[in-house]
Amino acid sequence: MKKSDKKKIEEFIRVDHAGERGAIKIYEGQLLALNTFVKDDELKKTIEEMKEHEREHANYFEQEIRKRSIKPTKFLPLWDLLGVGLGFGSTLLGKKAAMLCTASVEEVIDEHYQNQIDQIHSDEKDLRQKIIKFREDELHHKDIAYEKGASKDGIYSLFDKIVKTGSKIAIRISEKI
Repeated sequence: MKKSDKKKIEEFIRVDHAGERGAIKIYEGQLLALNTFVKDDELKKTIEEMKEHEREHANYFEQEIRKRSIKPTKFLPLWDLLGVGLGFGSTLLGKKAAMLCTASVEEVIDEHYQNQIDQIHSDEKDLRQKIIKFREDELHHKDIAYEKGASKDGIYSLFDKIVKTGSKIAIRISEKI
């Protein structure tokens, strides 16, 4: 593997590790709101199920970080805090906003993962297969979010843009630092 390819794979794993961990934190924030201020057992069950998928993804990338001796992003503590805050705040705004938070993040991750899949060569077949599977899980989460009421109507379109912009910024930073 060329040095530039190795560096690219390290960036992919670092950012995917941060992103999957961030998804867990968003869901933890949503569950915190659902366990304290907002009572919606159906939404809570949906979020708990999606969080379990994210945990599987995060565990895989955590193992890859260790196995390949890749340094995680230095921004993990900040991403954790922002993830919990985003999840908590979106849920306080209501079910539509909570589900739009998921849909918006997943739309960014769909494009992000597809971009990685297109760049990973045959010497990283296992990594590529995992990312393909994880992308499918994320697309399923997006579909669930829309089924459960996510909407980009009115003011929600602004929230969508904010979440997507924040996600893209976190991706770019986490790839490099």
